[in-house]
Amino acid sequence: MIFATNNQHKVDEIRSVLSNSSIEIISLKEAGIDVNIPEPFNTLEENASNKSKAIHKMNGVNCFSEDTGLEVQALNGEPGVKSARYAGEEKSFDKNIEKLLKNWMG
Repeated sequence: MIFATNNQHKVDEIRSVLSNSSIEIISLKEAGIDVNIPEPFNTLEENASNKSKAIHKMNGVNCFSEDTGLEVQALNGEPGVKSARYAGEEKSFDKNIEKLLKNWMG
């Protein structure tokens, strides 16, 4: 089954959870799919659904996807659905953490 993500860490996590299963998880890269699917929606669920629909439409193979986000109560749910791009489009983990801490500490 194709996991519609370009994040190898997430692929490894799912494989670990399913290690005693007969389900084989294939990453986009392993499936020969080189695409970055936009995440234009305001909810994690809509973004995940959009990704799996796009991959299924491309190749007709069963797939699943995810979208994750960090929601900090003290920041009214920020960064939320835009967690990966919180500090900018380059998706810098370090810059995202720096911005999160700066906003949290005031």
